[in-house]
Amino acid sequence: MFKVRHTEETVNRTFRFPKSLLDKMSVIAQKENVSLNSFVVQCCEYAIDNMSDTSAEETDK
Repeated sequence: MFKVRHTEETVNRTFRFPKSLLDKMSVIAQKENVSLNSFVVQCCEYAIDNMSDTSAEETDK
């Protein structure tokens, strides 16, 4: 199950999100009392950790 947590040191990058997705993420982050950045990082980590084995092998190349 996805659990929101606080994060470690970060690196600055720019990403573009559809407004509707950003709005949903903002609401969830606010409800969970974490920054939007922390929430996005955790979502990405969760997605990577839960990829199928074949997809994960391709990212290791």
